[in-house]
Amino acid sequence: KAVVSTQSTGNSAVEVCDTPNQIKKKINKYAFSGGKTSVEEHREFGGDTSVDVSYKYLTFFEEDDAKLAKIKEDYESGAMLTGELKKILIEKLQGIVKEFQERRATVTDEVVEKFMSRVPKC
Repeated sequence: KAVVSTQSTGNSAVEVCDTPNQIKKKINKYAFSGGKTSVEEHREFGGDTSVDVSYKYLTFFEEDDAKLAKIKEDYESGAMLTGELKKILIEKLQGIVKEFQERRATVTDEVVEKFMSRVPKC
């Protein structure tokens, strides 16, 4: 059921039934950041993608390798802040979950019954 599990504390997992706002709140609250303690420090030293949960999940969900490489470069150089990185992940997950919810809404009891029925042997 879970699309993303940011940690095993209660209601932190992004689920396929979540609203866009729930996804945003969960990522902003629970996704561990590889950013620095201040904007100034982050701009100077950059973020650590090896521990940043938002970046790690983007490595699974972002299909454009060039875009992912640019995100990594910008985050590690300090050009992109943690909030900006989380925003990219939030938008990506919101799109994936929305598409799933739209497809799921088209599934009727008849479709489920047909899918679950045994196909006769030839």
